[in-house]
Amino acid sequence: MEESSAAKRNEEEEKALSWESLYKKISPSSDSDLSRSIIQSTDSAIRSARHFQHSSTNFLHSLQDFVPEIRTQCKTYEDALVKNVKDELASARDHPVMACGIAVTAGFLLLRGPRRFLFRNTFGRLQSEEAQYVKAEKNVKALNLSVDLMKKESAKLLERANFAETEMSSGLTALRVSGTQIRQLAKTVHKAEAEAVDLMEFLRELPGRQALKLRAEVASMASTLRQQRNAVDKRILKISELGVPV
Repeated sequence: MEESSAAKRNEEEEKALSWESLYKKISPSSDSDLSRSIIQSTDSAIRSARHFQHSSTNFLHSLQDFVPEIRTQCKTYEDALVKNVKDELASARDHPVMACGIAVTAGFLLLRGPRRFLFRNTFGRLQSEEAQYVKAEKNVKALNLSVDLMKKESAKLLERANFAETEMSSGLTALRVSGTQIRQLAKTVHKAEAEAVDLMEFLRELPGRQALKLRAEVASMASTLRQQRNAVDKRILKISELGVPV
């Protein structure tokens, strides 16, 4: 019984030793691989950072070297432009006739008619026949639309003109009749005013208060007739100015 227990205990000790030795064999290699991968990753990151820093530094140096060159070229172009402008101004001052001709030609080309004529006889010839036909068709449609609108507007205006002409004819007829009547009224007013003046002269020769009272009434009527005569004469003059014979 004791021998079997000792044998079992020895067997367990041997298993424990075998597991411990296996763990020792595996554990160091795993730690070594992990450390190696960490070191490699760190080195790679450091190399990348150094490369980026080096590239950035080179780019900044290149940019700093290139900026003065750009400034020099801009200055050169600016000087050339100023020189060309001065030369052109000097040439225009020395040749005023040619400068005036160029200015007149440029102003002439700014006008719509000459510009369209020039375009039609230069770039317009380069267009294909189909493109020219399409453009002409669009222009024809636009022109037809404009003509239709003008026809409708013309019909409306002609109708209004006919109505106004009819009204004007009837109005002229009525005005002519009224003018004739006013002329007859003017004659009657003139005649009545003349009679009032004669009556006042007759009443001045009569003595007494009754004659004086009648003379005052006749004088008032004569004043009223004079006002009516002036109003009628003004109306006759106005009708005559409208071209209506009275």
